[in-house]
Amino acid sequence: MTKKFGYYLFALVYYLCRLLPVKQKRVFCIVTHDDGEGSNVAIAVRALKKQDEEYTFSYLTKRDTRAVKSLSGLKTVLDFFFRKPLELARAEVVLMDNVFLPYAYLRRRKGTKVIQLWHGTGTIKKFGQDVNTGYLKTIEKKANANITHLIVNSPSIKKVYGGAFGVPEDFIYPIGLPKTDELLRRMKSAEAAGKWSDKEYIYQKYHIPSDKKLILYAPTFRDTPEQNPRLIELVKELSHELSEEYCIGLRLHPHIAKSFQTEELGNQICQMSFEKDVNTVLLAADLLITDYSSIVFEYCLTKRPMIFYAYDYDDFSDNGRGFYYDYESFVPGPVAYQCSEVVEIIKNKAFELYRIDDFIHRNYIYTDGNATERLIELIKSQQ
Repeated sequence: MTKKFGYYLFALVYYLCRLLPVKQKRVFCIVTHDDGEGSNVAIAVRALKKQDEEYTFSYLTKRDTRAVKSLSGLKTVLDFFFRKPLELARAEVVLMDNVFLPYAYLRRRKGTKVIQLWHGTGTIKKFGQDVNTGYLKTIEKKANANITHLIVNSPSIKKVYGGAFGVPEDFIYPIGLPKTDELLRRMKSAEAAGKWSDKEYIYQKYHIPSDKKLILYAPTFRDTPEQNPRLIELVKELSHELSEEYCIGLRLHPHIAKSFQTEELGNQICQMSFEKDVNTVLLAADLLITDYSSIVFEYCLTKRPMIFYAYDYDDFSDNGRGFYYDYESFVPGPVAYQCSEVVEIIKNKAFELYRIDDFIHRNYIYTDGNATERLIELIKSQQ
């Protein structure tokens, strides 16, 4: 009931502010998932600023939503319910990286572009309309009805994203996402210079000896809370079984990572969950271990080894979110179900690297590093 009241208050102010004219070249950014400098929205904003100084920007961040949920800080709460609806109502362009549920009670203005730059570069597991139920499913679909442009990497994913967001495929644009531009640019620069500054940064910050290889362990978020602590035990087991040649960088969902103290992890495990720029972590890692996380859609561009440690595959498939594809044939690397299998794959270097190129081909129409330029053209066009 409290949330509904908040949605109605936001909507009331929004509709009153719709009496005012739209501000040309005004961009409202909803960054409630990733507000880092390497995010899709942040990269798009920098590109717009560089091309045209007349663009102006305002933001609604996860800090704002947290403050409202906890009712901490009267100024922030008042700002959320009175200033943010004004800025949204007068925006010519809306850039967002997550579902914004107050949109379920609003209707976008004619001519306003609402561009969904989803924080995941692709997906293995089901999400959105394909897993939500009840009230959440209903209002999420209403909120997404305001989307005019849903940006993805490839035509092959249009059907999946159309169903997950509940939007027509005509509204889905396979032009690529800005954050992959940044990853590709830094890779190209490092290869040309023969110097991987991201790796140097991570190794120095976390005091990793230069002779060790870095394994990035990035499991997906589990919806059932009691499943998440188990991840720590699994990574400790991996650390114990691996040779001293390796160090493990742990990349957990922030909601899980904040529950664990660094000293719990041990000397061979580094807590990298709070690094703002995920590209830095990706470029520092020699090997990725994940399960069903969308991080694979970015890491695959490095063409480095990946192992898919699906320790709870049956439970996740039958009782969890489930998958859009046949898991074992879809992922670009070997699948392991036990810690011993992971260790054996690493020991024998049985990484099945040949699967990576095919994975990239299926999930990217462009790898030219120009996705941001295509997005800016779309923003400025009449399309």
